[in-house]
Amino acid sequence: MAKKLGAPIALGVFTVLALLFLTGTGSDDKEILKSTFSIEAIYFDETTNPEIKNGDGYVQIIFKDKSKKTNAIVLEVLGMEKSFQKTFLDSSEFIEIISFPTPPKYGWEIHPVTLLVDHKELGKVSLKTEIRPYGEPPTPIIYGKP
Repeated sequence: MAKKLGAPIALGVFTVLALLFLTGTGSDDKEILKSTFSIEAIYFDETTNPEIKNGDGYVQIIFKDKSKKTNAIVLEVLGMEKSFQKTFLDSSEFIEIISFPTPPKYGWEIHPVTLLVDHKELGKVSLKTEIRPYGEPPTPIIYGKP
């Protein structure tokens, strides 16, 4: 009976070690990306800024590359009636204002903000976050390498 259990136990141990190795190496990359790039997408309207008239809301997107080694950035805001896309060349930081008259009926999750960054040292990096109303806690940022 001990012979029959040896192979499944060895396979289980190997699988656990492989998973630990694969997930452990990825976290270092994520920490490098997290310490290099920052992005915020904040919604402002008449409730957060008295100078804004009804229906004149906007989203402010702020990006910063702390290493200052960005070659190009492609910014996209998805889920809009007319999707927004803009490319920034040789820019390690920007602030972009996008007209967004009213908050979406089904929440901000349907309008993800994505960036594709071409970095001199890190290569191509993708970032994804959600728009949040002014005054709410920051939304998580998903970092990846396409």
